[in-house]
Amino acid sequence: MVYILLSLALVFLSVFLLSFNVIFRKEGKFPQTEVGHNRNMRKLGLRCAKSEEKEIWGKKNKEGCSSCSCSTICEEK
Repeated sequence: MVYILLSLALVFLSVFLLSFNVIFRKEGKFPQTEVGHNRNMRKLGLRCAKSEEKEIWGKKNKEGCSSCSCSTICEEK
């Protein structure tokens, strides 16, 4: 029984420490990890891979990325 309680305490502590930054921030949001939505990645010149491929291969279809969530942002650059 002691091992189960110690295990639960360790799991709780781990989850708490991993979420510490999100819980105690004013905004409390996770950072954007998608290339099309992350402002810092766009500043570095990184873009959605699908929009880069369309530009490289010269597709006539200019609708944006249909399968990723950055469809409007990809075409801004």
